[in-house]
Amino acid sequence: MNRSGADRAMTDPYGRTVRSLRMSVTNRCNLNCIYCHKEGDPGSGGEMSVGTIVNIVRAAADLGIDRLKISGGEPLLRNDLEEILAALPPLRDVSLTTNGVFLKERAQSLKKAGLDRVNISLDTLDPAKSRMITNSKKDVLGDVLAGIEEAVRAGLTPVKLNMVLLKGLNETEIEDMITFTRKFNGDVILQLIELMDFKNVAYLHVNADEVEDALLTRATDVKVRQLHHRKKYMINGAEVEFVRPVDNTEFCANCNRLRVTADGKLKPCLLVNDNLVDVSDAGPEELPALLKLAVSRRVPFYTKGRKHNGSRTDS
Repeated sequence: MNRSGADRAMTDPYGRTVRSLRMSVTNRCNLNCIYCHKEGDPGSGGEMSVGTIVNIVRAAADLGIDRLKISGGEPLLRNDLEEILAALPPLRDVSLTTNGVFLKERAQSLKKAGLDRVNISLDTLDPAKSRMITNSKKDVLGDVLAGIEEAVRAGLTPVKLNMVLLKGLNETEIEDMITFTRKFNGDVILQLIELMDFKNVAYLHVNADEVEDALLTRATDVKVRQLHHRKKYMINGAEVEFVRPVDNTEFCANCNRLRVTADGKLKPCLLVNDNLVDVSDAGPEELPALLKLAVSRRVPFYTKGRKHNGSRTDS
């Protein structure tokens, strides 16, 4: 990050300095996972051009943002993803979240284009459960596992595996997943994610306190990440991170991220849809002011007056 960007870092009305950008580059996906919240984006269709994406990231970098996470939908459905990566300004960290189905064929080219690391969805090691969770007629688990292997070989590390905990489906597989990650000798990290009830799936909710207590009992060391104050548990050579839902005070207090929807809107908060800033047609000279406007609208979701559909319950 350049010095001028650091000097012009954006801070919201609650004292949180924005350092990270999470950008959805498509709403399209080849899977239909039962818990997917679609990045909290209702979606109006359309995708940003390579030029628009790069202009937004350049403007954000000039304003102190030095981390970029590319997401979808499934971002690997964009054939121009390597072109996007290659055109980005220098950043401290560029990562990608993917379901991993197409990763094996593109891990090497993504690395060469400038990608640093990947997050891969892996909720189960059981093919039948995988088809159920992803609503896929095809067995995609083998493709995902091959993608993980290739990502490690390409150096897209640490590879983070996102396992959403689902009652009655995969909560008994935590130990198997820890064992699976351990074989990569530190290049793969397991992220256990507490379910967010976006699609009326509360019946699948696992008791997160019990899971975290079990991790704490077994851990030889516990670290706390600055991002959202997340805990990392070191268990016999495996690293396990526990991710709570975003609608809690710790997450909000430590959130330093601004989001961009696939159709080009700045989204100050994942769970709020009434304060977006449209940058889809903005020129490079307009983007700094629009980014600052979006940051000025950042209100912690975990406050009185908000509910899950993003509308206000009072003023």
